[in-house]
Amino acid sequence: MKRISVLAVIIFLLFACAGPQPIIYPNNQDSVDQETVHRDIAECKSMAEQAGASGGSKAGDVASSTAKSGAVGAASGAVGGAVAGSVGEGAAIGAATAATAGLIHGLFKGSEPSQAYKNFVTRCLMDRGYEVSGWD
Repeated sequence: MKRISVLAVIIFLLFACAGPQPIIYPNNQDSVDQETVHRDIAECKSMAEQAGASGGSKAGDVASSTAKSGAVGAASGAVGGAVAGSVGEGAAIGAATAATAGLIHGLFKGSEPSQAYKNFVTRCLMDRGYEVSGWD
């Protein structure tokens, strides 16, 4: 059971890391196979990241959202626990509940790359003969 859970988490994180992709408009590059197109996109993305443009890491956004939610939940739970008589238990329940909510929210919200990143990748692809019509 533990192995299945670990595997499910790994697959989910790999899927979640797939961010927005440039939409390539068909032009004189129509004769290029999809493998080459994907490789060119990956190379342009890598160049953008090496240049310092932010690609919007989904995993980083999820971790940040979960941690922030957990901290807020712990504080809220501690206040509720103080009123009810058990600060520690209230903080633990609040942290766990809010962290879970933060994780779910982080996993399902989109992670948008910075405009500089999009511009860099778009320009790189244009230099290689592609026409980028937008991002999805």
